[in-house]
Amino acid sequence: MSNMTAAASGRQGRRIGVNRRTKTIIFAALILMVILGVYLSGAFLSDDLIQADFSKKALKPSLEHPFGTDLLGRDMLVRTIKGLSVSISVGMIASSVSAVIALFVGVAAATGRSWLDHFINWLIDLVMGIPHTVLLILISFACGKGLKGVLIGVAVTHWTGLARIIRSEVLQIRSQQYIGVSKKLGHSSWWITVHHILPHMVPQFIIGLILLFPHAIMHESGLTFLGFGLSPEQPAIGIILSESMKYLSAGMWWLAFFPGLMLVIIVLLFDRLGENMKKILDPYSAHE
Repeated sequence: MSNMTAAASGRQGRRIGVNRRTKTIIFAALILMVILGVYLSGAFLSDDLIQADFSKKALKPSLEHPFGTDLLGRDMLVRTIKGLSVSISVGMIASSVSAVIALFVGVAAATGRSWLDHFINWLIDLVMGIPHTVLLILISFACGKGLKGVLIGVAVTHWTGLARIIRSEVLQIRSQQYIGVSKKLGHSSWWITVHHILPHMVPQFIIGLILLFPHAIMHESGLTFLGFGLSPEQPAIGIILSESMKYLSAGMWWLAFFPGLMLVIIVLLFDRLGENMKKILDPYSAHE
């Protein structure tokens, strides 16, 4: 009787686990669809929709213009969507480069010689020891600001945390028994890294890549807001917020409120997507 009860409870537990995993996958898919929808909408919206129209300047939010219009009569909803699309593009490129750097650096630190491990740890401590915003500004300014400066600045400053995670994961994998067996069979360190270590890094890499997105987007917007990022001709969220600061005292609150709110929502969506992907891909958190 007790065995039957245990089996029934085990089946029920598995069903609950499957249902929970299914809900997590659906939720992650919905978040991804929303983000892709915003990105594609901004990418394919015509620039003619944000042309100046002084007959409609400084209009408050309405059914015709849900986010209002700016001092040039441009629709703020269209500008915000196009700005978010630019921010997502910059975040995608910068975080991808940063994640690849973290993967190679983390694996090299864990599989290389001890002096290389010490040097990489020292480099990580050095990068993390400098105030992040200051380092971003210096790198962006040194690279000529603009899109290139933002991409390089964000890419080369966001890899440190993920590199440490990957290094610790690789060290844990190297201590496994099958790695020792593989060495005794005569396989080289390179072969072991490619066939045993890197496949185990795929979940951590994907999760780390997604969780880098919100940081990259926020820092891109922050750099642009401070004047060290994208040029004023580009419809970036940082530029929109920077321009809106001049008119807040005049009561034009919608110029900053809606773009800022949408930026926060996109960042939170990326963060939730990363958390859900962690539950799906990471075997240690899949049953939480």
